Amino acid sequence: MPSPLPLPDAEAPTAADDSASYTLADAHEAFVRYEQPEPPRWRVYGLHLLLFLVTLVTTTLAGIMLTRGGLDFLPLDVFGLRGEALRTELSRGLWFSVPFLGVLTVHEFGHYFTARYNRVRTTLPYFIPFVLGIGTFGAVIRIKDRIFSRREYFDIGLAGPLAGFVVAVPLLMYGFTHLPPLADYLFQIHPEYQQFGADYARHVYPPGAQGITFGKPLIYQWLETWLADPARLPHPYELLHYPVLLAGVLSLFFTALNLLPIGQLDGGHILYGLLGYRRFNRLSTVLFIGFIFYAGLGIFSLHSDRDTWLYGGVPYALYLFVVFRKLLPTPARTVLLAAAVWFGQLALTVALPGVLGNPGWLVFGLLLGRLTGVHHPPAPDESPLSPGRKVLGWLMLAIFALCFTPAPFH
Repeated sequence: MPSPLPLPDAEAPTAADDSASYTLADAHEAFVRYEQPEPPRWRVYGLHLLLFLVTLVTTTLAGIMLTRGGLDFLPLDVFGLRGEALRTELSRGLWFSVPFLGVLTVHEFGHYFTARYNRVRTTLPYFIPFVLGIGTFGAVIRIKDRIFSRREYFDIGLAGPLAGFVVAVPLLMYGFTHLPPLADYLFQIHPEYQQFGADYARHVYPPGAQGITFGKPLIYQWLETWLADPARLPHPYELLHYPVLLAGVLSLFFTALNLLPIGQLDGGHILYGLLGYRRFNRLSTVLFIGFIFYAGLGIFSLHSDRDTWLYGGVPYALYLFVVFRKLLPTPARTVLLAAAVWFGQLALTVALPGVLGNPGWLVFGLLLGRLTGVHHPPAPDESPLSPGRKVLGWLMLAIFALCFTPAPFH
């Protein structure tokens, strides 16, 4: 947000002074005098470019690691390779990193250009590299001005995921229509599968086998059924070897993550624009409680062993208190809400034995509850959206349903 204008000095003339008044020009001069100077443009652009290039390196290394079939620290042994071995590894890594970062970049620039169109100052995207997993935490932009209307919140929030979705779908379509034959690709990675042919999964994955795979949202399943050659489709446990499909499914995951209709996520901005301040914040609170309820479902049950309760009970109780604390005005009410959620989870495990949520969402729930916030600030202009924007807003919530899966990683 822009800094407030400083008050005039004691010696400066006031409006009550007959000889002069504190004019807008005086205020502007005082603002410029006390405002922290902007860093040079080359330094700003250099930082954004550096972060992007580092993230390109980390996601390329992540693509190499993932296509090898692992999910761990980035494979630094690649830097020791030479010749054809290095080119092969880099090719697989870049087939993941370039399309994946491409979707993230389009998403963030959707926000950026829409904000600039609305004369809202914003930074270029900050890409966030990481040395584990997929090589990045995504990218963010920072809004530097106050947003004054529901319509602006709606437009800026919607533009990013819509732009990313429009790119992610053709990416998946390309991946499904360009699947290599199993003999030319997968059986080169796993020669031991070749003896079983296209029926390899029944032989190499016995019942109860564990592996790393990704949840398939509805739009992924539809495109797979419509476009893919069944004889070339990999088993879900082999999806890691297919960098374009991997980039596509992760792009859908990031789109759905941003479209969660809670707080100040993109989906929160959209639903706030549709419903307004009071109705949205009431609904956002309910959705957040339901989100945490699902995430922790099945961690504890009446059949859990004593060690689970002994070592996990107190941390989980503290987690629920911390994550719900900003929702309610007093600690006592927070304790009651946390107890009600935990009791409800236990009751559901009794009614439906074996029901499980997804504990991985608890980390994201903590970020929502403590950092980004569950509630949305009001805009000075609360005018309702136009009919066209309302239709587009509900369409985006439908896109969220198509991209979201409760268990994105297995």
